[in-house]
Amino acid sequence: MPATDLPAQTVTALLPSPKPTQWPALIWALLIGTFAVRAAGFVYPFLPYRLDDLRLDTAVASAVLALWGAGWLVGQLLCGWLADRIGRRATLVSAMLAAAVVFPLLAQARTPMTVGIAAAVSGLVYDAPRPIVSALVADTVPDESGRAHITGWRHFAVNMGAATTGLVGGVVAGPIGIPALFWCNGLVCAVSALVALRILPPEGPVRPVRRGGHRDAFADARLWLLWLASLLTLIPVAALFSVLPMMMVQDGLPATAYGWTQALSAAAVLALTPALNPWLVRRAAHPSPMVGLLGTSALILGAGMGSAGLASSTAGYSAAAALAVPGEIIAFVAATDILNRIAPPSSRGVYAGIWGTTLAAAVLCAPALGGWALAHGGHHLVAATTLMSGLLGASVCLPLAALLHRPSHTRDARMTARP
Repeated sequence: MPATDLPAQTVTALLPSPKPTQWPALIWALLIGTFAVRAAGFVYPFLPYRLDDLRLDTAVASAVLALWGAGWLVGQLLCGWLADRIGRRATLVSAMLAAAVVFPLLAQARTPMTVGIAAAVSGLVYDAPRPIVSALVADTVPDESGRAHITGWRHFAVNMGAATTGLVGGVVAGPIGIPALFWCNGLVCAVSALVALRILPPEGPVRPVRRGGHRDAFADARLWLLWLASLLTLIPVAALFSVLPMMMVQDGLPATAYGWTQALSAAAVLALTPALNPWLVRRAAHPSPMVGLLGTSALILGAGMGSAGLASSTAGYSAAAALAVPGEIIAFVAATDILNRIAPPSSRGVYAGIWGTTLAAAVLCAPALGGWALAHGGHHLVAATTLMSGLLGASVCLPLAALLHRPSHTRDARMTARP
């Protein structure tokens, strides 16, 4: 069949994906900004230390952390909705300016009420760029392979930023104090707001949202199956930061041992992202979404992090963390590929916001599930529940694939993917 007879999206997919050197300046700004905000993201990982400094009892500290988690989840929905309603630029700048104000307030708050309010608002804006950047990438890059390429490097930037957060924060927290780290986080957000104001082009009149379009997102079965599959897939990822240190403490390993697992995980991301990305880009050029790869990533993550339940040494835990890395890389690219294909252009923000709540939900579910498993069956039950999470995530991909391959939904995906 001549190329002129192919659907427009298929022709676009067959074209070679732009190399990074050919990406628009906007994409580079988004990637660098993602790294900078994440590298300076001291507020979330160091909040428990701040609460300990304030001598808050366990119940109050737990409530504050729960408020943070609730804010994070609501923030994904709110920022995605606002990105469609008032524009990507206005939402990103507003969220970063709000973070620049509230993070220092959290650093200085002392009473339980003020700490709780500041924590809730901080959670609201801490991960605000995620759905906005997802929508901007989908708006800017027309082909799925190009979007997959950028998604892979976004995930790389987030991981390298997280490693930088832990390294820098761990070194300077003692000399300068936790509140100073929060002030630094706010300062970087203020700079990011100014850069976004300068780099992102004015959007003019925001594209009108089809009547009922956002309500349609909440009624889209494809989106909710993707959400559930992603949540179950990401629970093992969240376990790396919550359940793993609990198990290592029970094995009598020092905090430095946990640091080594994080370092090896970051090294695996550094090594594997350039290797996996070209393959994922080629796969994204196919007309069908990456549902099979999402299911595969769930199995890899469940088995990789589940193997930590069989470890008892630093080397064993580090190996488990490294084994999970390929699944983590594939999961984010595959899920974003599916999301880009099903989201209507006028509702990309709200779709990305709904999907973005999966990480916040996983961060809440992983320690609860891991804590229950540790209390009732020890490390072996942790291994079983983590593996089960991956298996369930892969199983949810079966009805998702069936739904996406229905003729009506296939036509819808082709239409909605056009910018």
